[in-house]
Amino acid sequence: MRKTVLSVRTLVLICVLFASSLKSFSQSITLGNGKLEAGLAIGPLFFLGDLGGNQGIGTDFAKDINFPLTKISKGLFINLYPTEWLGFRFAINQGKLEGYDNIIKDKGGAETFRKERNLQFRSNMLEAYGAVELYPTVFLERYDGLKGKFRPYGLGGFGIFKFNPKGEYIDPNGKSKWVALAPLHTEGQGFSQYPDRKPYKLWSYEMPLGVGFKYYLAENKYVGLELVHRKSFTDYVDDVSTTYIDPNAFDQNLSPTDAAMARQLYYRVNFPNNTNTRPGFGEEQRGDPTDNDSFFSTVIRFGWRLTDNNSPSGRAAKQMRCPSFY
Repeated sequence: MRKTVLSVRTLVLICVLFASSLKSFSQSITLGNGKLEAGLAIGPLFFLGDLGGNQGIGTDFAKDINFPLTKISKGLFINLYPTEWLGFRFAINQGKLEGYDNIIKDKGGAETFRKERNLQFRSNMLEAYGAVELYPTVFLERYDGLKGKFRPYGLGGFGIFKFNPKGEYIDPNGKSKWVALAPLHTEGQGFSQYPDRKPYKLWSYEMPLGVGFKYYLAENKYVGLELVHRKSFTDYVDDVSTTYIDPNAFDQNLSPTDAAMARQLYYRVNFPNNTNTRPGFGEEQRGDPTDNDSFFSTVIRFGWRLTDNNSPSGRAAKQMRCPSFY
């Protein structure tokens, strides 16, 4: 009898220690009662700014997508869900942005100016942002578990991204190379002749807004599709914003080598069939300073839910109960 009581006490002690350890581990992974997800995302990335576009006046909307310039966005994310209908996301993404005026199809409208302007750029992009996710259909769900569930959502947040616009320079020997545009001050940024134009930073804040959906393939894994638009706080992702400057300012502020590159890259009407000397010194329009640049991605997301009550490990924990003795 004594041996039986001792065995029961030992079993109870083991159950208590196991349950305590499992709970502690679960809390460390899920940050208390929250649920943690991690995953990756990949899909097309599009730039919407002053360069490129389609028929009519240039916009920062889907109308001006140039599909030949589609690039790939790749990223990682972590989500925390204090409750099923509310989530907090931290994401890091990498990609490339490009814009070319020469691919515009000129139909004799407002797009003719941009086509003839003939500017170009490309830039690597690295971003990090935090966002809030809302899942309105959670309140309509009628069954337990996650497998087979379809969950649409909306998101909004705030972040930061890095960029460095470059243009293709053709040297006197006919060789081309891509050079950074910011050090060339193509719109007179930082020149004494243009005191109101300050050099731009190679980073900017952004506001991501988007929609998407998840489909749970199992209790702890899902696949989804998401569209996120980023409105930036800069108009210089493509190095184009305001008006042309007097090209003599390049000679007065830059080295001869940089001045030669700046003259070619800031004004490309009819390039390379012209002498690349802009007629007149009036401040003619180059870009639109009233509308900041933006970009958006449409990505496929793959996610995994870590240590959740609905996961296999979570259900196992609920089933591991110590026996009762009377």
